[in-house]
Amino acid sequence: MSADEDPQGNQGREAETLEEQPLLSHLKEFRNRTLRAVGVILAAFLALYPFRDAIYAYLSGPLREVLPEGASMVAIKVASPFLIPMKLALVAAIFLTVPYLLYQIWAFVAPGLYRHERRLVWPVLISSTLLFYLGAAFAYFVVFPLAFRFFALVAPEGVSMMTDIGEYLSFVLTLFFAFGAAFQVPIATVLLVRTGVTTREALAAKRPYVVVGAFVVGMLLTPPDVLSQILLAIPVWLLYELGILLAGRSRTVLPAASEQSEE
Repeated sequence: MSADEDPQGNQGREAETLEEQPLLSHLKEFRNRTLRAVGVILAAFLALYPFRDAIYAYLSGPLREVLPEGASMVAIKVASPFLIPMKLALVAAIFLTVPYLLYQIWAFVAPGLYRHERRLVWPVLISSTLLFYLGAAFAYFVVFPLAFRFFALVAPEGVSMMTDIGEYLSFVLTLFFAFGAAFQVPIATVLLVRTGVTTREALAAKRPYVVVGAFVVGMLLTPPDVLSQILLAIPVWLLYELGILLAGRSRTVLPAASEQSEE
């Protein structure tokens, strides 16, 4: 049978080709945006690498200020003096390029969103980025001095506090991530109300469970010390209250049928 005598076969091949083209275009778009993100991170890393030692000195400042006289930080592993500052420079590059990385994610998913969803994404991206940086700043300027001073005071007699630089970096990065993520609570609360998943009254009624959950999250996300857990749990609770307050001023955004049909 010739191709002209088999129209269903031609239509099937055409449909399969049309399905493959969008998939390939999405994969190509994903590759391009990933390469852009990696390129920006690499450029930031190369710019920060010459200052890696100064960055580590600044990051370790809260601990070095409370070390006993004559004590210092140590490097247990042979390659740590080289690898740890380099790792910090890479993490700092990712930290500084977060707004651009979020923009690339937004640009990739935006074509698949409805109009009302696209209007909501930009405020969410900007506010979540600012809150993440605010959480990291809170950890550095408030939590670190209190926690390290507490650790220095409770050290047993005869024990010198000499922290390994690798362990210190892991500790502070964990706290940065924990507080940056915890400070997203108001965004999550407002989104739950605006998308119609729940109401402000329902969130307020769950306040006791949130307080308990905040301490559980503090236990899971922070190192195993009570002070860090408390310093994380209390801001989470207060931010939840802030989210409820802001949600009261927000209106529920439901997808309009006309917008869905247009998309």
